[in-house]
Amino acid sequence: MESRKSEAPPLELTPPLRNGLLERLFKLSLHGTTVKTELIAGLTTFITMAYIIFVNPNIMADAGIDHGAAFVATCIAAALGCLLMGLYANWPVGLAPGMGLNAFFTYTVVGTMGYNWETALGAVFVSGVLFMFLTFSRIREWLLNSIPVSLRFAMGAGVGLFLGLIGLKTAGIVVDSPATLIKLGSLREPGPLLAAICFLMIAILSYHRVFGAILISIITVTLAGWGLGLVHYQGIMSAPPSLAPTWMAMNVAGVFNVSMISVVLAFLFVHMFDTAGTLMGVAQRANLVNPDGRIENLSRAMKADSASSVFGAVVGVPPVTSYVESAAGVAAGGRTGLTAVTVGVLFIAAMFFAPLAGMIPAYATAGALIYVAMLMMGGMAHIEWDEATDAIPAIVTAIMMPLTFSVADGIALGFITYVALKAGTGKYKEISVSLWVLCAIFIAKFIFL
Repeated sequence: MESRKSEAPPLELTPPLRNGLLERLFKLSLHGTTVKTELIAGLTTFITMAYIIFVNPNIMADAGIDHGAAFVATCIAAALGCLLMGLYANWPVGLAPGMGLNAFFTYTVVGTMGYNWETALGAVFVSGVLFMFLTFSRIREWLLNSIPVSLRFAMGAGVGLFLGLIGLKTAGIVVDSPATLIKLGSLREPGPLLAAICFLMIAILSYHRVFGAILISIITVTLAGWGLGLVHYQGIMSAPPSLAPTWMAMNVAGVFNVSMISVVLAFLFVHMFDTAGTLMGVAQRANLVNPDGRIENLSRAMKADSASSVFGAVVGVPPVTSYVESAAGVAAGGRTGLTAVTVGVLFIAAMFFAPLAGMIPAYATAGALIYVAMLMMGGMAHIEWDEATDAIPAIVTAIMMPLTFSVADGIALGFITYVALKAGTGKYKEISVSLWVLCAIFIAKFIFL
């Protein structure tokens, strides 16, 4: 009788031995990705959003904040946000101080309204705490759903117009005029000309999908300025500057003032809707939407984003938000939080390049501001232009932000216009309770403040 040899069943290793810790943390195989792909995706996202390292300190310096401290705070806040998004939410999204929100911080809250930057940071902190509260409760969904879609898109477009005006003003392409309020500056001057060249370079390179188009253009124009004697070499690397000037500098007590309500609401609304739009867009591209339509870990991603704003105020930057540039990393294959963690590590490494950041001139970053502003205008395409009661308030919101040089005033005027038009045309059902309340608050602000 022939003896049969028993065969041992193959061993099943869970998680796969080849991936180890990273597999357990980020579930790489479940998302159909690899460590190499995630690292490349993280580098891609970082390159596309690294311009914030140069742009944000320049804007913060205009508010009176120490440039070196603002540079380090930008890197730390971005790194913390990315690490939190990656490790907690497992999303391939990079975070950094928000474009537009930083301009509102400096040129409206500090510049126009006259508050010091410590109080402005206090408003950022309070709005971040409110965002966290809304995110951890069901109020967030109620508030998001109650604000008309047309006004949501208009807020993003209005911030873009506001940012564009600041970029044009910073570059000297648009200057003040006693006769006409504003006029075209001299394009024979090197600053405005180089800013215009930077903008055109970014637009052309982006059209051709060149990797790191914004960063390449900023550095190229800076080198051109160096060749013309407008930029002085200060070195490439050094120990990071001190964070002491901005660390825990926010004045929260100064926020509890009736005139600051609109400021806090402006930070909150713009941040909340910008974040929601960015995260939903990235989720679609990263295949994070389940067959039933539910977005995987969306609540965690919103919590990570809102918590990052609170941390950002502590170190000394405007609201930290999710960046739409993360879509570049997703296009490169990023599917998990390892992409975001990679971006965070690169922001930490960037702290050692402070001399390079200090050499970037305002006209170089102005070109980037103008380009980003035009991208933000794209939201206006989603407005129902055939419905006047939706289109007119959207136009008022978007146009009045740059014309009043205030995001908060633009939002307030847009909301009031929306409620007035809907009520005046008998469309009361389209006015939510929250809109009535906000309209009353904004009217009281204009009357009494």
